[in-house]
Amino acid sequence: MAQRAVLGAVVMILAIVAGCTSFSSQEQHKAYTPHINPSEFTTKIDNEYFPMKPGTTFVYEGKGERDEMSVTSQTKKVMGVECVVVDDRAWENGKLIEKTYDWFAQDKEGTVWYFGEDTKEYEDGKVVSTKGSWEAGVDGAKPGIVMPADPKVGHSYHQEYYPGEAMDMARVLSLKASITVAYGSFDHVLETKEWTPLQPVFYEKKYYVRGVGPLGNPADLGLVDVKHS
Repeated sequence: MAQRAVLGAVVMILAIVAGCTSFSSQEQHKAYTPHINPSEFTTKIDNEYFPMKPGTTFVYEGKGERDEMSVTSQTKKVMGVECVVVDDRAWENGKLIEKTYDWFAQDKEGTVWYFGEDTKEYEDGKVVSTKGSWEAGVDGAKPGIVMPADPKVGHSYHQEYYPGEAMDMARVLSLKASITVAYGSFDHVLETKEWTPLQPVFYEKKYYVRGVGPLGNPADLGLVDVKHS
């Protein structure tokens, strides 16, 4: 997923590489066949851990970077599902380094699905890469889950599924974490670990709180503001 702030801090822990790699390999080789019925989806994304109301902008800062994730009123149809378009932009030392359009939709149970992204990396104002772009239903790519309707500790799930290009996975670690970011201090926070079989020596942590949404990661890019227009 190209959302830099939402992804959190990348950490390399050699001591757990073997276990993480083994689990990822098992998951990667399982048949992944999500059932997608367009009539069961909505563009009203009100999952308490991942609310995506049009006009909302989440602002993250840290380590010389700034990220703004804006929920637009635009939609895009993917696999017959009408998805909300989220405009995610990242700056480093004041210069734009990445611009991504992400596509999300929520099913009738409240699970938020991720249907792909159109991402561009920039250097000196020019596009230098579109690597990481993918669309569910195209070239073997399938939609993933960005937030379950009812997260359970130990639950693992695919976030992206585009073999060889985008294979992010996540596991729920806790529902009772305590986190402080510039935006505030929170208890009963959802904590997840995220990794990809494409780079098994790395993992990332994410934090979400009910009623606010993604907090980012205080060790990397943390939430500093939520704007509404």
